[in-house]
Amino acid sequence: MSKTGSVDISFPPAEGGWVDILVIAGEHSGDEHAARMMKSVMAQRPDFKVCAIGGRHLKAAGAQVIFDLIEYSVIGLVEVLKHYGEYKQIFDETINWIQRYRPKMVVFVDYPGMNLRIAKSLMNKGIANKAGGDVKLLYYISPQVWVWKAKRKYKMAQMLDSLAVIFPFEVDVFEGTKLDTRFVGHPFLSSDYDLPVSYDPSGPILLLPGSRKAAIGRIAPILFSAFSECLKSKSKLRAVCIYASEDLKKLLESILRKFPDVERRIELRPNTDELGARAVLTSSGTMSLNCALANIPGVVVYRTHPLTYLMGRMLVKVPYIGIANILLGKPLYPEFIQGAATKKRLAAEITDCIENAERIRQTRNWAAELRELLDKPRSGGPAEWLLDYW
Repeated sequence: MSKTGSVDISFPPAEGGWVDILVIAGEHSGDEHAARMMKSVMAQRPDFKVCAIGGRHLKAAGAQVIFDLIEYSVIGLVEVLKHYGEYKQIFDETINWIQRYRPKMVVFVDYPGMNLRIAKSLMNKGIANKAGGDVKLLYYISPQVWVWKAKRKYKMAQMLDSLAVIFPFEVDVFEGTKLDTRFVGHPFLSSDYDLPVSYDPSGPILLLPGSRKAAIGRIAPILFSAFSECLKSKSKLRAVCIYASEDLKKLLESILRKFPDVERRIELRPNTDELGARAVLTSSGTMSLNCALANIPGVVVYRTHPLTYLMGRMLVKVPYIGIANILLGKPLYPEFIQGAATKKRLAAEITDCIENAERIRQTRNWAAELRELLDKPRSGGPAEWLLDYW
């Protein structure tokens, strides 16, 4: 058991003393995507014993969750450094647990900051298959090496047995690395996935500040103030802000109390509810792609720690931060970043999303292009990919 200061983190044993697959997912979206994949895998192979370092979705899929990593989800270099001691303990416990129970396969899901370090440690200790060990390392949902740290793809090729990507162009990104890379379709286009949002021209304004505490703390206030500004000219509008957990709901409630003029006009709803919306102000996270695919007009709003932003500007070499914009190569959702995200600008965007018929039509057409790009290939989805390497 690892212990430092007042924090005490340890993992329980594998039930029955053995495990076939360990899944590691460190974010809300990764937990959901991993759960969908493992549910399909376990339906085909009910004899598999699956453990997970993840969250409630993997637990609901039938995995034994040995540690809930989702509550530690943070964003940005500065925020990670604040929690370094806890992450170090989680890392050490993960390696020790794998050494003890030797799963036949470790499946990493996104979350490269920790997952690639775990893979490297398993290589250094001779546990990984490519280091002569008995544990295969698979990765589902690639780190965005096409955005920054491009050289990571060569290190990944040295460590991983296979990579499943959710954007078709990523196969070409890894060409020449000798890493077996397969496009398995985007999970939002899976037959068992229903978009949690839809376009409703008479619906509320959707406010999406993200699913991480640090992001919510920086983005939610500007979304709330922008909605307040918009009410000055459109007094009958209403808004819905969604949350991914009860802890995040409490955080949003505390922020919303600072905006008494709109506190009763913005409804907080869990992300398990299906919602219709006429426009969206969204962070650059997973939900922004859901909204784009659902034909909802909107904009991307992003604020992070100034130091994190400055470092990102130096390292990131893509013209957009919203994934729908990156895929299309054009701004389906105009982006307002850092100081550019003002309440007056965003209020004007809300109005345009509601009233501009051409913008509504263009959003619908570009969403159709997105769906065509991301649809599932003939080679099968993530479950088939995983079982091919069993």
